[in-house]
Amino acid sequence: MIGADGLYRRLLDAHGAPRWWSDDPFTVMLQAVLVQRSTWRTVETTCAAFPGRLTAEAAACLSGERLAQMIRPCGFAKAKARAIHALAAWFCRYGCDVRRTQDVPLEALRAQLLSLFGVGEETADVILVYALYRPSFIIDAYTRRLLARLGGDFSGDAALRRYFTCALPPDARLFGRYHWLILDHCTTLCRKTPACAACPLRDVCRDGSRGMTPCNRTLA
Repeated sequence: MIGADGLYRRLLDAHGAPRWWSDDPFTVMLQAVLVQRSTWRTVETTCAAFPGRLTAEAAACLSGERLAQMIRPCGFAKAKARAIHALAAWFCRYGCDVRRTQDVPLEALRAQLLSLFGVGEETADVILVYALYRPSFIIDAYTRRLLARLGGDFSGDAALRRYFTCALPPDARLFGRYHWLILDHCTTLCRKTPACAACPLRDVCRDGSRGMTPCNRTLA
């Protein structure tokens, strides 16, 4: 199976320089919650309809009812409003200053995030990488799908994460770019029903080289 460094180079050659999430830390936190069981397009449309940029301080001051009303198009509005309030309060304890989080050990910071309502492992890692610039590789459904089709036999997310972290330097920017390249690849080519004929990874992909036989190998 192709190594993590080689896979990164192949994805970068195929898709070009990936986007970054946002340079505003609380926007990342907010959108990381909103995108749960929703779509990126819905999140962007919802945030664009806000009367202005929603800061952590402003979110913390909004009533749960008002915040839920603002984010309703993304679904599960009450639960997501509660999660956003929890994140806003957490970030405010650091003065809404990413620099004040840098002295906290990575695993301790991750544990703090995971203790908050509505923040699971994927959401915590997204916040660590894109908002706080800490190297915690993001494992999501797209990563699992791609690595399974390439031929990886991993016992779980911890093993998947080791595939990346053992081969790459602990660099949040690199991890963020890599995650976005996987997202680009899995939303354009390695979809639930994949477009193997057009895939630049077909020569190193177990499923692609088999032509997706005997079935179409549709995966989540």
